[in-house]
Amino acid sequence: MPDPAVPPTPPVPLDALLARADLGLRRIAGPADPAVVVHWAHTSEMADPYPYLLGGELLLSAGVHVPDGAGAGYFDAYVSRIVAAGGAALGFGVAPVHDTVPGALVEACEMHGLPLLEVPPRTTFSAVARAVWQLMAQARTAELRRVTEAQQSLAAAAARPDPVPSVLQQLARRLGGRAVLYGPEGTRIAAAGPDPGEETRTALAKLAEVVRPSGQEPSDARPSSASDTVAGLRLVAHALGNGEGFVLGTAAPQRDAGDHTIASVAAVLLSLLTGERHSGSGAGRSSALVRLLLGAAPAEVAPLLGGDRWRVVHGRPDGRAAPDPVAASALGAALGSSLVDVAGEVVRVLVPDGRTVERVPGWTLGVSAAAAPRDWPAADTQAARALARARATRTPVLRHGDRPALADLVPPHDADAHARALLAPIEQSPALVDTLRTWLSLHGSWDRTAVALDVHRNTVRQRIARCASLLDADLDDPDVRMELWFALRRT
Repeated sequence: MPDPAVPPTPPVPLDALLARADLGLRRIAGPADPAVVVHWAHTSEMADPYPYLLGGELLLSAGVHVPDGAGAGYFDAYVSRIVAAGGAALGFGVAPVHDTVPGALVEACEMHGLPLLEVPPRTTFSAVARAVWQLMAQARTAELRRVTEAQQSLAAAAARPDPVPSVLQQLARRLGGRAVLYGPEGTRIAAAGPDPGEETRTALAKLAEVVRPSGQEPSDARPSSASDTVAGLRLVAHALGNGEGFVLGTAAPQRDAGDHTIASVAAVLLSLLTGERHSGSGAGRSSALVRLLLGAAPAEVAPLLGGDRWRVVHGRPDGRAAPDPVAASALGAALGSSLVDVAGEVVRVLVPDGRTVERVPGWTLGVSAAAAPRDWPAADTQAARALARARATRTPVLRHGDRPALADLVPPHDADAHARALLAPIEQSPALVDTLRTWLSLHGSWDRTAVALDVHRNTVRQRIARCASLLDADLDDPDVRMELWFALRRT
């Protein structure tokens, strides 16, 4: 399936192909319409090419299929089948079979309104096809550049103090038309661009009702978008994804390949903006941040975020590239939380306890146990360790165990004192402590420990040997390993 975030390749105007001096093509029949476009080039010597055409082709033929003495009836049937299949134009090579384009073919193309191009002997069909692909590549590059610039301008507009009007203004300018945001009751909240007139305004408002969900219907009972044409303008309505009944409407004089992508980006931004404003969740997060900055304890601001117990999730993309804010936001959306932080190569997400953390394609996740606000720093450490083990074992999601453990039978004060005493020889070297903890958690695997710590396996061996020396312990003894693991769990 095509990627909806990428505009399709624009077709090539036939006039652009005729303007190529290196090809020497010449239109000898059919309309000189600048609106005629070519989607691809196809060579065929079939007497009936209909079954092999998809529509929009520049069909190239040297006339090998033409029988001796063919008259007007043959060419009429041949051209009519090309037109019926949706062919855009016919290119006829005058060599090596025919010295000139048959007159009956010229008359048939003129009668059926099919552009007929004469391909000179020096121009190969491969050269014509290559020119089509070159022009298509140039058009696609220009369209991608236009869409990228539009996306950047829309994102910048969304960060302005008046984001909704700014996004609509940018969208109207990029589409060369009108952009309107309708509220849940159908009222016009904001608009930008030239007024298209009463008829178009009314039609666009009616189109918005087609996609607006109602409380009595399932969420998928209505289409997410709808389109119409009124007074020469292309009307499109997009239901915003926040489920609150907001609709984006556009009216533009033309519909280029990338316009759908540009409008979709604007719809996503407006969904986020209207969703936060309508639900108040954005205000709640802002209030929580302000209170934290002014000295409030996390336990006091947690209710503003929507819950008392949360899980910390550490995520790392499977590729080598570090995550950017867009990728981090996408991960947060997949996990159902907007509380996202990018920390180097890791994305940290705070997820409410009641929400299940499932596998996210393209990411490796480490999940902490549910924790109250006062224990969030410890949960952050749990998530980091779970992520390290998940990467080493190639597990998409690894959760920190939150079931009762044997360590719960030992008084915490005594357990902590024992752990400090046991690990005192290496406590001044965080690298040794982390390596020993990771190595034990991975059952003494040198390779997986190296992967988890992003170091060479020889480095792991050297560090473990150093730990054994400083601790004066036999790390091959399972009892020693168990005691060390108990101590490391307390630090």
